[in-house]
Amino acid sequence: MTSLDTVLPLLERIAAALERAAPPAPPPFDPAAADAFLWGPERRLVPVPQVAHVEMRLLTGIDRARDTLVENTERFARGLPANNALLWGARGMGKSSLVKAAHADINARRPAGSRPMKLVEIHREDIEALPDLMALLRPDPHRWLVYCDDLSFDGDDTSYKSLKTALDGGIEGRPANVLFYATSNRRHLLARDMMENERSTAINPGEAVEEKVSLSDRFGLWLGFHKCSQDEYLAMIDAYVARYGLEIAPERLRAEALEWATTRGSRSGRTAFQYIQDLAGRLGRTME
Repeated sequence: MTSLDTVLPLLERIAAALERAAPPAPPPFDPAAADAFLWGPERRLVPVPQVAHVEMRLLTGIDRARDTLVENTERFARGLPANNALLWGARGMGKSSLVKAAHADINARRPAGSRPMKLVEIHREDIEALPDLMALLRPDPHRWLVYCDDLSFDGDDTSYKSLKTALDGGIEGRPANVLFYATSNRRHLLARDMMENERSTAINPGEAVEEKVSLSDRFGLWLGFHKCSQDEYLAMIDAYVARYGLEIAPERLRAEALEWATTRGSRSGRTAFQYIQDLAGRLGRTME
């Protein structure tokens, strides 16, 4: 028996053991698996069978931003030019809810036989993989709405450069079938002290800050969300009460809703919904 005859069975056993120990291959990308996906840390799309979203008609107090974003998204879904959008401003005022509601609303109204628009959520921690995601989606015939909730950058974080590259599209350009939406509490996505540090330490402070601020310029559409008035807050409450059929005296509803907002130091859509959840629970009603 030659030395090769001795070694070959051993190598085969080692190869078989390595195959058993290796993780299973991820399932192939199937756009038809769902209308919404999560872009996970393994850099693959995970289907989301049911998206938790608020009905469009319940998003009150943000009429101008709502109409503008829906119009932009609808143009994109129809194959027409549209802009990447940055939804910035006060917390709890429906920025991420509006993105998900627009996706659901436009798909519900799409012409019979047409392809549904797909939604992909990418987490802030995975933003460096955004160029890979866009490369994966580029050849697919569907229209893809990619969005990142609560996007911002702090300290020495340089992943914003990946975002700039993805929004510009590099030498190939941004895929025509992909649109990017981001929500943030910051208009320029960067902390003020981060920008001031760049100014104080750079050889050319103006150019350093310009590079940071230019990130927001990649978004053709800026939509501001501001704190709502008391009347707008109460209108949100009334809309939820009507939607879920909650029976409560108007005077009691107003007093409780205002007390709820006062104890939390905030009037917003999120605060209104949290009060409605509490009210429905006390009344023994489900919210379906």
